[in-house]
Amino acid sequence: MQTGRLLGSGRTADVYEIDGTDGAWVLRRYRDPHGDAAAEAVVMDHVRGHGYPAPGVRSATRSDLVMERLSGPTMLEAILEGRLGPEEGGAMLARLLRDLHALPARRSGDPAARIIHLDLHPLNVILTADGPKVIDWATAEEGSPGLDWGMSAVILAQAVVVGEPRVDGVRALLAAMLAGRQGASSLTEEGLKEALARRAANPTMTEREVALLGEAEGLLRTLL
Repeated sequence: MQTGRLLGSGRTADVYEIDGTDGAWVLRRYRDPHGDAAAEAVVMDHVRGHGYPAPGVRSATRSDLVMERLSGPTMLEAILEGRLGPEEGGAMLARLLRDLHALPARRSGDPAARIIHLDLHPLNVILTADGPKVIDWATAEEGSPGLDWGMSAVILAQAVVVGEPRVDGVRALLAAMLAGRQGASSLTEEGLKEALARRAANPTMTEREVALLGEAEGLLRTLL
């Protein structure tokens, strides 16, 4: 596939413009040989078919995902630029988690299982003119909503203790997200422990990020 300008890079994939599509579509290409864009596309189609704000998908192979191009800043960009308050951003993340966990699982026969994103944080929410859209479904599974809340909470707590820009804003966002918990779609002790274990075992984590997981857990427990 003929690619154009590189639009962005994450820990495992790159996003490119696609020539000849008038800018309506982008290509997300895995660098990680273990990535499965086709499986990711199936999940995106499932949640979008139930009304969840995920990008549309045009095609997918094992390594390439052609999806709708979204216009707007990430939630993090909007917060850092002062266009979105961290408390509002935290409430939005909580709502996106609750709305996702209200959808039915695609395959699991467990009535408690739901689609869980496992990487829902401010860089994976695009604020479009039509509202927030959630991107990067590569880690999505079916399982406990408590784990999904745990992963989002740990990722944000890590950002605070590692010392990302505007730590006060990230901490306020995390506190607001946790304050928005309700019902079954909430952080649980089991979900937090599993999230910490998964982050520690994640090969894309830096040594410093892993070393500060204990501090991140401590921060979370002061907010709960």
